[in-house]
Amino acid sequence: MNSTHPYARELGDFLRARRNRLRPRDVGLEPGGRRKVAGLRREELAMLAGLSTDYYQRMEQGREVRPSDDVLDSLASALALDEEERRHLFTLARAARKPVPATAGRTPERVPSSTSRMLRALHTPAVVLSRHLDVLDWNPMAEALLGSPADYPPDRLNMLLLMFEDTLTGDRGCPDWERQALEYIGMMRTAVATDPTHPRATAIVGELSIRSAEFRRLWARHDVRESVSGTKTFRVPGVGDILLDWDTYPLPGNPGPVMLVYTAPSGPDADRLQLLASLHASRAGQHHP
Repeated sequence: MNSTHPYARELGDFLRARRNRLRPRDVGLEPGGRRKVAGLRREELAMLAGLSTDYYQRMEQGREVRPSDDVLDSLASALALDEEERRHLFTLARAARKPVPATAGRTPERVPSSTSRMLRALHTPAVVLSRHLDVLDWNPMAEALLGSPADYPPDRLNMLLLMFEDTLTGDRGCPDWERQALEYIGMMRTAVATDPTHPRATAIVGELSIRSAEFRRLWARHDVRESVSGTKTFRVPGVGDILLDWDTYPLPGNPGPVMLVYTAPSGPDADRLQLLASLHASRAGQHHP
């Protein structure tokens, strides 16, 4: 009988995505003959992990199985998981062993007043994101760089929704667009692992899955990220291109929100960031005499 346990389904999806990522030669197998799948077959992975094909198949199908930590270790090795992926595997499997969790503990994420003060004390763009990537708070420099959050309804102020908003993604052809989309998707995947049926995650993933083939393709990779960093070029009218480093910093809570901070090393990009700050301050002064 198939299980409806949300963690078992999520575990099965993760195993399938990681299996499809591997090629026979990656694990020392000869491809041999005509293959219907590009990745490893279920029976090949089961053999590498020392499991029966039937048992492994039940895991992928999200059926009622409770793998031991030894089995999970074997699967992690057979799938060549990195440390972050291995933690994700154990998180899902251990949650799948327990009864379906109650949802009464879901409370809105709040930004402590001390965090808001710290945000405004930073002289560089910074925002606070919920675990589902909703924008909870921001500082004036973030508004200067990213635009005013007041221009969007609160339920649309989400980094994933904004990433795939057709009117805002004229720069999808740039090399770092997909990379950053994958970082955000990976953070959402990690959040889903803590509560697969959370209504906010369900709403965001459901909407994007319906309206974006790009999102469906990237979501199916089942990549996970705990906290991330990277670089991004912003094209700012009146200032020019600014290349910024961005990093995420976890805030208290389990799971808690994260602070996303953009910085520039000393040089032309830092100078442009300072110019942006001056222009934004002068515009704000004009609107508030």
